[in-house]
Amino acid sequence: MNEVSHPGAVLDFAASPIRHYLDHGGTPMVAIQISEAGGPEMLVPITVALPEPGPGQLRVKVAATGLNFVEVYHRKGLYGLPFPLTPGGEFAGTVDALGPGVMGFSVGDRVATVAGLAGYAEFALVASERAITLPTSLSFDQAAALLLQGMTAHYLSFSTFPLAKGHTALVHAGAGGVGLLLTQIAKRRGARVISTVSTAEKAQLARDAGADDVILYTQTDFATEVERLVGKRGVDVVYDSVGKTTFEKGLGLLRPRGMMVLFGQASGAVAPFDPQVLSQGGSLFLTRPTLGSYTQTREELLGRAGDLFGWVSDGSLHLRIDRKFPLAEAGAAQAYLESRESKGKILLIP
Repeated sequence: MNEVSHPGAVLDFAASPIRHYLDHGGTPMVAIQISEAGGPEMLVPITVALPEPGPGQLRVKVAATGLNFVEVYHRKGLYGLPFPLTPGGEFAGTVDALGPGVMGFSVGDRVATVAGLAGYAEFALVASERAITLPTSLSFDQAAALLLQGMTAHYLSFSTFPLAKGHTALVHAGAGGVGLLLTQIAKRRGARVISTVSTAEKAQLARDAGADDVILYTQTDFATEVERLVGKRGVDVVYDSVGKTTFEKGLGLLRPRGMMVLFGQASGAVAPFDPQVLSQGGSLFLTRPTLGSYTQTREELLGRAGDLFGWVSDGSLHLRIDRKFPLAEAGAAQAYLESRESKGKILLIP
């Protein structure tokens, strides 16, 4: 595939292939480039050529892009992606062009995805089988704020550990984007939710989402407080997106045959450990799930999204959009995400 049409390429405006493309009627756009691993300052807006959709792809005029911690990991080089790159898999907007062989979509359709290509840009590509048509009741901002974190909360509570009445769940980062949605869905399932947060303001957000008990881990040792709340029985499941600083204590809070669901590492990667620890804790389960494994088929993808769309539309699931940043300020947006000061979803607006 040539430079101009490659969806993941971030190109130098002055480079001859792009100059030739633009000089012959090509359309420029703004995208965010990461040239090498580093801090938020590595996210730089540049001018590139408009991507051309390949077979089975849609080109989307992006209205809103959702920020997620995985893009911080990409920026830091933790997942081994080649540089330069343009991050961003979650975005919503309007179909602008169709690649060969696309069926079921038309130019002008309102769509969103969690599996797009180079979404930190004014236009981006997505395989049509990973695009989701939006109901008229949902705005682009809502869609970009809902899908990845909402479907994560959905699979965690419906599939990874299917919550039910009588279960007690410990939710770390309870006032974050996933935490607020997971708490609401867990309460729909009938579970008791214990949430950990860092500030009094976040504690109120967690309570508003339905958490039964909220622990300020900056003031109280969360393990001691959970033991006080649940006694010797322990919790049924720990939903941990924090990682390094919470993992070991979390394992110690599980009941026999309880499950540790490690779905992030905001504080750093968990150190290697002897699996015998799981046996000693009472035949514990440990899983490191990803959304891709829980949306393998289009039926599963649309089913999870459909539940979320219905709940937001009828008012039973509440979204919290914390802040919106202009596309050019993607570095500042990621720095804010890393600060762990966010209270809901962060969006980039082209």
